[in-house]
Amino acid sequence: MNNPWYKSILTGAAVVALSSAAVSAQTTLRIQTHSGQSSPYGVAIQQFVDNVATMSGGDLTIEAFYGSSVVPSAETFDAAKNGILDCDMTNGSYQTGKNAAFQFVADTMGGYDTPLQFQAWVQAGGGSDAINELYASHNLTFIGAHVGGQESLNSTRPIAGVADLEGFKFRSPPGMESDIFAALGASPIVMDFTEVITALESGIIDGADASTLGTNLNIGVYDVAKHTTFPGFHSMSSDHLACRTNVWEGLTDQQRRIIEVAHTQVAMDVMIATLVLNGEALAQMPDKGVTTYNWSNEDRAAFRAAAQGVWAEWATKTPEAGAMVASHEAFLKRIGLAE
Repeated sequence: MNNPWYKSILTGAAVVALSSAAVSAQTTLRIQTHSGQSSPYGVAIQQFVDNVATMSGGDLTIEAFYGSSVVPSAETFDAAKNGILDCDMTNGSYQTGKNAAFQFVADTMGGYDTPLQFQAWVQAGGGSDAINELYASHNLTFIGAHVGGQESLNSTRPIAGVADLEGFKFRSPPGMESDIFAALGASPIVMDFTEVITALESGIIDGADASTLGTNLNIGVYDVAKHTTFPGFHSMSSDHLACRTNVWEGLTDQQRRIIEVAHTQVAMDVMIATLVLNGEALAQMPDKGVTTYNWSNEDRAAFRAAAQGVWAEWATKTPEAGAMVASHEAFLKRIGLAE
C-alpha cells in the first residue's frame, strides 16, 4: 500500500513496539555492600554501578545499598538467597557458621603475601570453581572477589617477628585467626572493632588486628599504638560479588559479561586505592612516632606454617572446607609460596 498516512502509522507503531521491548528488557539488580559509600571499596563500587549502566546502554542498572542499609552485614547473603536482594557484595566470613569452608573464601590468614596472588587463585587457580561448588548449595552464584591488601598488625610494644607474639594480648576476630595466633604463643582477645582504641589506651590489650595501614591511621590507632607491621603478613580479607542463581541465569549473555568485566575493574580499583593510601600513610609514620616492621622471609614462613597447621584442623570440619584448603595448598605450591 502506497498511502503515506498508513505508512506513518506503521512506522509509529514499530517505534512504539521497539520502545516497549527496550523497556521490558531493562533490568535492575539490588545489591548490598557493607562498605561505606566514601570508603575505597565504596568508591570502587560506585564506579562499578556507573560502568554497568554505561556498558549496557542503560539496559542493566545496579541499585546499590551501602553500609548494610537494608539488612545487617551478616544477613546479606541470606537476603540475596531469599529474594530480598539480588546480589551480595559483602564477605564470605560472615557465613562461616554455615560451613567452615567460607573462611577460606574470605581470608586464608597467612596464605598469600599480596592481593594479586589471592586474585590469581580465584581467576586462574581453580578458586572460582571451588567457591561456586560451595555457593551453589545456597542458590547463589559467585561472580568474583575483590581485596585491597594485607592488613597491618598494631602494637604498643615491638612486634618485629614471630618471637614477639609470645604473650601478645591483642584484639582478634573470632574463628581461625585466634587459633593461629594462639598456636604461636599469643593471647587473642575477641572484641568488637569499635572497642579497639579504648582497649589499647587502657592496656587491656597490647595490640590489635584492625585494618590496613591507611585505615588504621584514619581511625586513630597510631595515636596509641606506636608499633606496626608493614607490609602486613597475617590477614587479607576478600569481599565477593555473588548473585542469586536464578537471577544470574536470567540475565542475557551480554549482561553477565558486562557484570563480570565491570567487577574485575572493582578488584583492580580497590588494590590500587589501598596501595596508594597505605603508601601515603607510611610516609606519616615517622612523624607519628610509629616504628614499622617488615617481617623477614623466615618469620613469614613460620607464620604461614602455623597457619597451615590450623588449616589442616579446619579442613576436617566439613568436606567443603577440606576441598577449599586443598585448592589453596595446591596453588600456593604452584606459585612457589609453599613446598
